[in-house]
Amino acid sequence: MSTSLSFLHSVWALPQQLSLRPKLGAARPRYQPLIVEAKAKTRREDRTARHIRLRKKVDGTPERPRLCVFRSNKHIYAQVIDDTKMHTLASASTMQKPISEEFDYSSGPTIDVAKKVGEVIAKSCLEKGITKVAFDRGGYPYHGRIEALADAAREHGLEF
Repeated sequence: MSTSLSFLHSVWALPQQLSLRPKLGAARPRYQPLIVEAKAKTRREDRTARHIRLRKKVDGTPERPRLCVFRSNKHIYAQVIDDTKMHTLASASTMQKPISEEFDYSSGPTIDVAKKVGEVIAKSCLEKGITKVAFDRGGYPYHGRIEALADAAREHGLEF
């Protein structure tokens, strides 16, 4: 008797499983649209990626060290670095007293301040016997404060 009941159960379930027409009131399968999202990158991550690409080409040697520039919203920094020894040979920034006392800026360093930093870094390099440098713009566009710093350093004796 149990075998006949199981047979009836399998016959009863078979038409429901093979039905090709959707049942009335049954929910249809919905297709999810394909959503493609870009990787969210910040401006800082983009700049560091550009800096890494740039550093593959620019390298500081004892004969021609690297003049590296960093720009923040409040300050601007310049360093002359020998990459073979991993030493900073000269540095200048808006944090130093001679530059910060000369200019009174509240909203951040301007082009005039960047020119002063370029002048100071060039003078400190020439005192140490450094005349040729490789310019590393740090992933920033060569425009505005970066360009002003580079031009001022060139005017005061650095070659790059």
